[in-house]
Amino acid sequence: MIRVAFDIGGTFTDFVLSDDATGSSSVLKVPTSAANPGEAVIEGLEKLLAETGITGSSIDVVLHATTVATNAVLERKGANTGLITTQGFRDVLIIGRQKRYETYDMYIDKPQPLVERRHIVEVIERVAPDGTVVTALDGDSVRRAIDAIVEAGHETVAVSLLHAYANPEHERRIRDQCALRAPGLLVSLSSEVSPKFREYERTNTTVTNAYVKPIVDRYLRHLQQALSARRVGNDLFVMQSNGGLISPDLAREFPVRIIESGPAAGILMSAIVGKQEARDHLITFDMGGTTAKLGAIDGGVPAIMPTFEVDLVRYKKGSGLPINVPAVEMIEIGAGGGSIARDNRGMIVVGPDSAGADPGPICYGRGGRAPTITDANVALGYISPDWFNGGSMRLDKSAAIAGIRRAIADPLGIAMEEAAWGIHLVATSNMENALRIVSVERGRDPRHYAMVAFGGAGPLHAARLARSIGIPMVIVPHRAGVGSAMGLLQAEPRVDVSLTRVMRLDATCGEEIARLYRELEAQASQDLKRIAPAGVPQWSRYAEMRYAGQGFEIHVDLPPGPIDAGYGQQAIDAFGQAYLRRHKFLDQAGVVEAVDWTLVATVPSAAQGASLGQQRLAGKPRREQRSAWFPETGGYTDTLIVDRAGLADGSTIAGPAIIEDPDCTAIVLPGDVARISNNGHIIIEVKSEAWQ
Repeated sequence: MIRVAFDIGGTFTDFVLSDDATGSSSVLKVPTSAANPGEAVIEGLEKLLAETGITGSSIDVVLHATTVATNAVLERKGANTGLITTQGFRDVLIIGRQKRYETYDMYIDKPQPLVERRHIVEVIERVAPDGTVVTALDGDSVRRAIDAIVEAGHETVAVSLLHAYANPEHERRIRDQCALRAPGLLVSLSSEVSPKFREYERTNTTVTNAYVKPIVDRYLRHLQQALSARRVGNDLFVMQSNGGLISPDLAREFPVRIIESGPAAGILMSAIVGKQEARDHLITFDMGGTTAKLGAIDGGVPAIMPTFEVDLVRYKKGSGLPINVPAVEMIEIGAGGGSIARDNRGMIVVGPDSAGADPGPICYGRGGRAPTITDANVALGYISPDWFNGGSMRLDKSAAIAGIRRAIADPLGIAMEEAAWGIHLVATSNMENALRIVSVERGRDPRHYAMVAFGGAGPLHAARLARSIGIPMVIVPHRAGVGSAMGLLQAEPRVDVSLTRVMRLDATCGEEIARLYRELEAQASQDLKRIAPAGVPQWSRYAEMRYAGQGFEIHVDLPPGPIDAGYGQQAIDAFGQAYLRRHKFLDQAGVVEAVDWTLVATVPSAAQGASLGQQRLAGKPRREQRSAWFPETGGYTDTLIVDRAGLADGSTIAGPAIIEDPDCTAIVLPGDVARISNNGHIIIEVKSEAWQ
């Protein structure tokens, strides 16, 4: 089987072509086209096929991770969207939640809704929380609402009615009317997108789905047509936020599921690397050209959240737009190689805005004028101007130095070297703040974790970032620079289906739970037919549970196997174990209730893992010296530069050293030691005395 995986980032689009029969793989990075991301995909695919001599018709599977949906939300460049809701609930998105994300800040702004109030229309209807109809759906109000949406020029509409998760009939009737009165209107129903309670979160999730639906639809259709024109006509799968794969038609219908597509693939790759190196507890660090993303793996399993937020303010919970779909646990900040540095009232500030791929950093020579993290790393000697992206791009070091001097050093009255080091250090400090949230603030002791660093810039900053917080080991995977694309090769088709059914648990409720999961299994089976019709799924269950009277729930993995009459007690026991791990306390007399129920179906892939962690000795390694900046040794230091491709398993390198790959650069700090594991990964031991 020949598979091609590609991940579209803000600066580069990464490709991996894997031939499972021979165990060989080829990688490629091409600049991303901001105006049309699909152009970089086609350009890179044609180049990759030309280099390998493989025809498009020989490709069996295409795997894709994309930031198209994410960028549309973050940049507020989605489609012209309307919202139909229950009479009296027009302001749900505007009111949001009462809780303030900054209690004592009197000037905070609430998250800006994706739909303005004037584009929200109401219909007369009412459903109770148990699904009974209190007020029948008024047909005239529905027709008026649809006409108002059409007259406003909307191409997509979200329908989110009160308690539609309990009874979706009214929403379905509105969709039928839309098909009659406005056939070209794209419709998203909350009862299908997010059939859960809590009106604000459910409505925002549905609006987000509608907001990005036309963009994702056009993008994927164009991509499929372009692939077909190059005789790539076999399976195409898209990465979801939860780390599973879905078909393009499901991604077009429910694009909210792919909001965190690329980061999920990278965390999946990290979990595989952790298993290879016998490390079950990992912090993942993915730094590309535009953003840095930090996640976690506990017990060998990526941490999955039932909900997440996008466009947060200072990483504060409640400051972003809530999305009610499962996603890998992650924090994303505007700190990538292209993040712009500036003088702000005598202080160096880095990001969150990025120079992207065009014009890019100053050293790219494409017209960029603002210094970036990449420019600083070139000036400090960390990145070779002649070996960037495997030598396919020549960097202008003198232009980077001049830009840093003009924008930072001269205004602050400091030397260029100090200005470049300041940019590097500020960027690392920004990422350290996010790292502390992922680790310490969420109950993870960094001393018991290893860091997996990947992305084009991740291995360059990882050792210093780990040292700052006390992580004793950094793992730089084989082909870390295209880590998310490598992660796609490990992914499986996956379907998550959920519903809200508030149920107080006791030893006799097993039959009710079984009936509920039969309903979910029937729903999941319909989706599985669209992504893996011949596959045999593996099933797992979880629920969001709490003590009766509590306001929010915790994630509980439910026992596998048949659901019999005593399953209710098994669920209560599973809740007790999860609650004790999280809160170190149990209420022995408390009544347990489950709120949201989820069934997960995954289809194992026989081709998994064929390309990850392979390393071949290419001959005598290239070794040279280059001057690079290390404050630990007094500034610019003659530093060992090693070509990673020539390092045999078991090789060791003492810092300060720089290990160069075609797709990334790894820094070994003074006092640290790097070795090549039997799996071909770089293991950097961060000595304890270095960070105590």
